[in-house]
Amino acid sequence: MGSVRLLPLAAEHLAAVPPMLDDPAVAAFTPLPSPPPDGWAEQWLAGYEQARAEGTREVFAGLDDEDRLIGLGFAPHIDAAAAEIELGYLVAASERGRGLGTAVLRALTDWAFDTQQAHRLTLMIVDANVASQRVAERVGYSYEGTMRSLYGGPGRRSDVQLWSRLRTD
Repeated sequence: MGSVRLLPLAAEHLAAVPPMLDDPAVAAFTPLPSPPPDGWAEQWLAGYEQARAEGTREVFAGLDDEDRLIGLGFAPHIDAAAAEIELGYLVAASERGRGLGTAVLRALTDWAFDTQQAHRLTLMIVDANVASQRVAERVGYSYEGTMRSLYGGPGRRSDVQLWSRLRTD
């Protein structure tokens, strides 16, 4: 399995983001635009930087041993008062199949428990995304149930599985 280092996503990483999002799996399994419109990445990062300062959201660059951006790690919802964080991740199509999704989620999970002092972590995984479900299992998440017909972006609805992990697991 490959190793991954997470750094807060910054302007220096943005050139690699749009090509990563121009992927049928991203279109099918995430609310991110695929392909993203011009200028989207800069606006998206600015929103995350504001939320980072407020402590309500975070996004990370997943870097491999050669400092190449191989994926992204997300905390789209941080509720510090409740000690609950929703996490998400994606791996570039060219990097899949090498255990990097597991490495990104493991690093995100460690960050949430160690740095954010979270008690409960959740993942929202589109029902058809079996590979992501296997990643969640490998990192110790438990399947809780399926939410039917959740909004996934303009014109998209999917059944979405809820997975969780507790600090005490």
